[in-house]
Amino acid sequence: MSFELYLFAGAVFLYVIIYYSVFKGARCSSSVKLQGKTAIVTGSNTGIGKTTALDLAKRGARVILACRNKEKAESAVYDIRRESGNNQVVFMQLDLASFASIRSFAETFLKTEPRLDLLINNAGVIGPGRTEDGFGMAFGINHLGHFLLTNLLLERLQQCGPSRVVTVSALLHRLGNIDFPLLASKKELVSGQSTWHNFQAYSSSKLCNVLFTRELANRLEGTSVTCYSLHPGVIYTELCRSISLWQQLLMFPFAKLFFLDPEAGSQTTLHCALQEGIEPLSGRYFSNCALQQVGARGRDDALAKKLWEVSERFTGLT
Repeated sequence: MSFELYLFAGAVFLYVIIYYSVFKGARCSSSVKLQGKTAIVTGSNTGIGKTTALDLAKRGARVILACRNKEKAESAVYDIRRESGNNQVVFMQLDLASFASIRSFAETFLKTEPRLDLLINNAGVIGPGRTEDGFGMAFGINHLGHFLLTNLLLERLQQCGPSRVVTVSALLHRLGNIDFPLLASKKELVSGQSTWHNFQAYSSSKLCNVLFTRELANRLEGTSVTCYSLHPGVIYTELCRSISLWQQLLMFPFAKLFFLDPEAGSQTTLHCALQEGIEPLSGRYFSNCALQQVGARGRDDALAKKLWEVSERFTGLT
């Protein structure tokens, strides 16, 4: 066997080891059934949101696909109903870039749905632009949108306890930072719109997810509602639809080789939503279906409290 062939075989072997030990990830082992339960999954017309919704539907839950794009969401409803055999899968319009849309969604949901057992804050974006209310997209959608949605639905979650709020964060929260003066003046986490600034804004919005979950747990202590944040793994999904075409083309080969598929990427979300016995870990952060330590900023209770108070003012909850 030639040296080149040995080298190629070694490279393939190394790739398989790395993929299955680092990237492939663990699987949710819970066998919990969800008949009679209701779940909301934001951003569930594609990617890990869709596979999360499918798993919940297979377990018998009534699943609300809370999405912006009606056509894609209705297609996802059809797919999930067909694959799960569960007709209790429905679409409800929700644009997390609009406080008015979030309030309309919550009002409709509370009028028409008697239960809420699981709220999965899954939707996320990376890229430039502003929300309808003038906030940077990553901060406005990834954090403020889910912050407002959760608060508007919190009473129903408490009525139906034990219930859970699961918020999809990311390992990149460790690179995040919150500049409150910049937020106050620019309604944005970063000062520019370059690709690097978009990356920074996304990382900081994921730190907001971790801090939101921590403060929410503090406020819900002693109730029947628990909450968790998580890193789903390195996944190639439509999250990257906002980046430029050439960047997507550069990323595609690496993504195909190393990134998780949506099914594997949904496993930690499902673990946080379903695993029995993790209630004492409310407010904590998970990765690879296991408890993980967050970055130093993500453990700062004073920072979490300040973010909550600022978010209340921004969303009109105070």
